[in-house]
Amino acid sequence: MAQVRSWDDGKVGKVDLDDTGLGEKVKTRLLAQVVRMYEANARQGTHSTKTRGQMNYTGRKPYKQKGTGNARRGDRASPLIKGGGITFGPHPRKHGFSIPRKALREALRCVLIGKLRDGEVSVLKSGAFTEPSTQKASGALRDLECEGSTLIVVPGENVALLKSVRNLPRTAILRASDVNALNLLRHRNTVFADDAWDVLKSRLAGAAAGAEA
Repeated sequence: MAQVRSWDDGKVGKVDLDDTGLGEKVKTRLLAQVVRMYEANARQGTHSTKTRGQMNYTGRKPYKQKGTGNARRGDRASPLIKGGGITFGPHPRKHGFSIPRKALREALRCVLIGKLRDGEVSVLKSGAFTEPSTQKASGALRDLECEGSTLIVVPGENVALLKSVRNLPRTAILRASDVNALNLLRHRNTVFADDAWDVLKSRLAGAAAGAEA
């Protein structure tokens, strides 16, 4: 069991989170590989340059061969002059690659382990948010000592909480079913609303059970 800070309608306390099944070791090399994958898959890959063969220039020599004091230029599309083609320039391509799902789940476990050890995990009860209130949401994060960027994880759709935090700077909200390792690493603090922790744990456990079957 891991003890973390909790907030319930202004009351701050401690609550135990079941961390069984997450393991003990934080695999930094795996996390680095997973982060590279997510960021590479997000690249559009639309960068493009033109070669000298794609330039829309005449093939005529820019000036006569001798007597000008200039170098011998064959055409204006030469990569050696300004406005010419680009040698070995980038062209549209896909940068993305894939990693086995088992490795992605292990990376998510590693991030959760690290955040629990560093005291960057909190729990929030959303029952107090019967209607949107940015002031109340800001006060809750302040009471939970969430300094810096914060990711709020909810078990499902929560319109009142979403509208309460969407205007807060450096604060994001995601469903437990959509969270990945990169989402957690991008934010210093992670706040689990209601039973979002259990939903995320059951998601990892269910995936592991399906892989063994």
